Amino acid sequence: MLLPQVAIVGRPNVGKSSLLNRLVGRRVSIVEPTPGVTRDRVGVAITHRGRRLELVDTGGIGQVDEALLKEHVERQIRMALEEAELVVFVVDGKEGLVPADQMVAEKLRRLDKPVLLVANKVESAWDEIGVHAWLRLGFGEPVPVSAKEGLGCSEVLDRILAALPVPAPEAESLAGSDVLRFAVVGKRNSGKSTLINRLVGSERLIVSEIPGTTRDAVDVEFEHKGRQLLAIDTAGVRRKKSLQDAIEFFSYTRSTESIRRAHVVLHLFDITEPISEVDKKLAAYVVEHDKPVILVGNKADLADQIALARWDAYIKQQLPGLRFAPVAFVSAKEGFNVDETVELLFELRAQSRLQIPTPALNKVLQEAKTRLLPRSKSRYPKLFYGTQIGTEPIRILVFVNEPALFRGQYDRYLQNCLRERFECAEVPIQIVFRKREKVLLDPLPE
Repeated sequence: MLLPQVAIVGRPNVGKSSLLNRLVGRRVSIVEPTPGVTRDRVGVAITHRGRRLELVDTGGIGQVDEALLKEHVERQIRMALEEAELVVFVVDGKEGLVPADQMVAEKLRRLDKPVLLVANKVESAWDEIGVHAWLRLGFGEPVPVSAKEGLGCSEVLDRILAALPVPAPEAESLAGSDVLRFAVVGKRNSGKSTLINRLVGSERLIVSEIPGTTRDAVDVEFEHKGRQLLAIDTAGVRRKKSLQDAIEFFSYTRSTESIRRAHVVLHLFDITEPISEVDKKLAAYVVEHDKPVILVGNKADLADQIALARWDAYIKQQLPGLRFAPVAFVSAKEGFNVDETVELLFELRAQSRLQIPTPALNKVLQEAKTRLLPRSKSRYPKLFYGTQIGTEPIRILVFVNEPALFRGQYDRYLQNCLRERFECAEVPIQIVFRKREKVLLDPLPE
């Protein structure tokens, strides 16, 4: 593990997820006044004072989960503690010491690992007076903080760095290298967490037959053949009208946010089930945000080659907006074709970073114009020239006399022409049409 891990633990509802969000500087873990909201280990890599580390949020120790996942949650906590180099023990500074805190403290004493005690919800001088009472736990002077207000959080990060061993220079160099972020999305119970556990090589995420087990978007950073990746496991998406409570609403929002954060998206399907409306909505969201995507048919171990060929044709027919996207068949459970799919992630990102020379780009555009132009009864469409203005996604600026004539079907025609000619056949291309009445320069600038 390249990054030192810091596990944030404590009994339920002391503000562990709120503290993680405050330390990271954005909303990562779902915060809701309901015990048992955090189930998986929610890990986030951060940089503080030039050093990188991973903060890991955990479920509340001793919680009773309504979905019968108590054993799974406790195993996740146990694994987080085993892998951590430092434990941040969070207590409720306003409520004071309760028997559940004593139980957590007893578990941590047996670990023989450094523990940083943090008293959360200290938001007044009166609260701060009671902080010294926590010395009786035997973990030294507690750090008073308010995750809600942000008070004391900088000191927590400084104390964490002081307690961690100084990394070797080569480890710091590798940890800061370019990391490929990919989101694993799909409807509920399609095998997303199983796939990430297979990639990481450990049970990092809870796998259960109970739909909706994953609620947070969980970041898991790992190394594959010397390259760094960050997998974002998302909550299974279902129809908005089916969302039962605030927790599921936040899970849905986090899933769509994860797509925007990712360089590449793995859209996971259970090939034993038909493509659902949820799958189609999710695919449309990926298309809308111009993300490279791999359509992954999971549970390939349950089908023969003929069935896989039929499914390949079926998914392209169901998702016409992603006809260019590659299809991969895997078995997350058995590990079939998983490594090859990871390689495809890197290939798609390389395609989305393609730089197209301006002369070559305009040659293709002029050839495309010669073969086909948009139809119009009012104005004759004129396509002048284009230039690339961005990558990830590839963005092309094309000057025309009437942009409205070129959008829609002709836009897709030009995208296909560019994919056929250049090494970007499997990624989205964004074309921006800009109005220009006449050309003052050579239409094929060198």
